[in-house]
Amino acid sequence: MFNKLSLLAVGAALAQLTSAVGYARVKNNCPFDVTAWSVGTDISPAHTLRHGESYGEPFTRDPKTGGRAIKVTIQPDGLWTGKPQTIYAYNLDGNTIWYDLSDVFGDAFTGHKIKLASSNKDCPAIVWEDGVPPAGSQVKNCGADWDVTLTLCV
Repeated sequence: MFNKLSLLAVGAALAQLTSAVGYARVKNNCPFDVTAWSVGTDISPAHTLRHGESYGEPFTRDPKTGGRAIKVTIQPDGLWTGKPQTIYAYNLDGNTIWYDLSDVFGDAFTGHKIKLASSNKDCPAIVWEDGVPPAGSQVKNCGADWDVTLTLCV
């Protein structure tokens, strides 16, 4: 009996290893605080990030919307007051993570370089040299087992 249980435990552990996913991260290098919310079907509490601090969550697939977004504002109440938001959106699709960067209600990081990049250097990055989105599609993808980090004020 012990051998069968041991084999089941090892099998379960290996299954978890093969389905490991990376993290969606936000790193604040700006000389000012920012606030981040994780948004899908539900909205997380606000996460205030001071200079040098990070927020992260494992990639998940939202049960209703499919995708998730981390919305970042400079104002602590910016999500609720229509202030400029930078949106790091992602969608976990099997072993692939799709990621995108956009702004609404203005450009919160004008004048500050921001970068959305995978920890896998072979995957494409999204870079806004002056904190403003360039024209055209910004959607990229990579293996879901790698972290993808939005770095503010690179």
